[in-house]
Amino acid sequence: GCDSSLNLTSQKATDAVDSIFQSLRDIARVRMHMKQFHSIHNPGSNTHQASASYKPLLKQVVEEICNPDRPDPVDIEHISSGLTDLLKTGFSMFMKVNRPHPGDHPLLIIFMVGGVSVSEVKMVKDLVATRKPGTQ
Repeated sequence: GCDSSLNLTSQKATDAVDSIFQSLRDIARVRMHMKQFHSIHNPGSNTHQASASYKPLLKQVVEEICNPDRPDPVDIEHISSGLTDLLKTGFSMFMKVNRPHPGDHPLLIIFMVGGVSVSEVKMVKDLVATRKPGTQ
C-alpha cells in the first residue's frame, strides 16, 4: 500500500506483516488436512537430530505422480473432464472402477502459483526422466 518509503508508516508495515503471516497460517491449515504432503521437513529422531531433512513439495508431488507402486495418489485428486471420465465416475458408485492416475498420461502439466525456479525445473525434468521415461 505504499508507493515510496516516504509514505511508509508503522501501521502500514504492521498490516503488511500481519497479512503475510495470515497467508502462511492459511496455507498451514490447508496442508494439515493433507495425508501425504503435509510437511516439507522431516525432523529426524530424538537420538539422530542430524538426520533431519528437507524435501520440497514439488519434488514430493512429482515423485508421487511417477511412482508406479502407488495406484491411487492420496492427496492428488482426479477431476473428471470428458464423457468417458464422467461415465466412469457414475459407474464407480455401482462397481469398482479405478480412477485415472496422473502418471498414466504421456504429457504432464504442472501449474505452480507463484512460479518455479530454474533448479526446480531441472529437478522435475530429472525426476521424470529417471522414473517415468517417455513422459513430457
